[in-house]
Amino acid sequence: GGTACVVTGQPFDTAKVKMQTFPDMYKGIVDCFVKTYKQVGFRGFYKGTTPALVANIAENSVLFMCYGFCQQIVRRIVGVDRKTKLSDLQNAAAGSFASAFATLVLCPTELVKCRLQAMHEMQLSGKIIQGHNTVWSVVKGVIQKDGPLGFYRGLSSTLLREVPGYFFFFGGYELSRTFFAAGRSKDELGPIPLLLSGGFGGSCLWIAVYPVDCVKSRIQVLSMAGKQTGFMGTFVTVVRTEGVLALYSGLKPTMIRAFLANGALFLAYEYSRKLMMKQVDSY
Repeated sequence: GGTACVVTGQPFDTAKVKMQTFPDMYKGIVDCFVKTYKQVGFRGFYKGTTPALVANIAENSVLFMCYGFCQQIVRRIVGVDRKTKLSDLQNAAAGSFASAFATLVLCPTELVKCRLQAMHEMQLSGKIIQGHNTVWSVVKGVIQKDGPLGFYRGLSSTLLREVPGYFFFFGGYELSRTFFAAGRSKDELGPIPLLLSGGFGGSCLWIAVYPVDCVKSRIQVLSMAGKQTGFMGTFVTVVRTEGVLALYSGLKPTMIRAFLANGALFLAYEYSRKLMMKQVDSY
């Protein structure tokens, strides 16, 4: 599921990070794509793909594993049998709880990904003299400068994004599946309803938490040039100096990516889960 998500959405994610971190450099998504292609070539759209793959595979593995555990916790809290189907709202709460665990594996890999994606802009703006353009050089730079804890820059911002965001993510997904099922079992849905449901869930997530993600990207990328203030300090600085709309820089590529990538994520997740369950049942 995580692999399908990255392969589908990486160019749009790259545009998102660039526009979030350096909004003055780009007039819009088309301008960002054109300039990136002219300056760096096609490979520029896939900068940070390796850590993005690691991040998404690790995050979604932990997320969906913990989602099952958290569903059981929610069942205990509401006092129902462990086989009882949860409501869409209860599933959303379980997803929100699960995201807190996923954040611990997501934050370090996402920091490396964001720095690789915005490296060219950091050099153009003069914030750094020479960029590290490989995964290993970025990892080594973080360890040398800040130690292992340096990988957790932006952790509070990531938590602020993930916990409420995944409430809307799983809530939107389950609500959409309920709509398409129309009284039938959700497990009987075909690929198109699953794609649309995943896309709807991803769109709900990003609409709800986009400004938080923008602040997170700034902290993780700009900390290459020196220590950054925390979440609230960065948030206030952006609003005061650039205005509220700066927090929504890169929203358009994000929404395109959210629908495509999360549709692919849930489609791959549901079908791989069914395949694995069939193999388990055959033993």
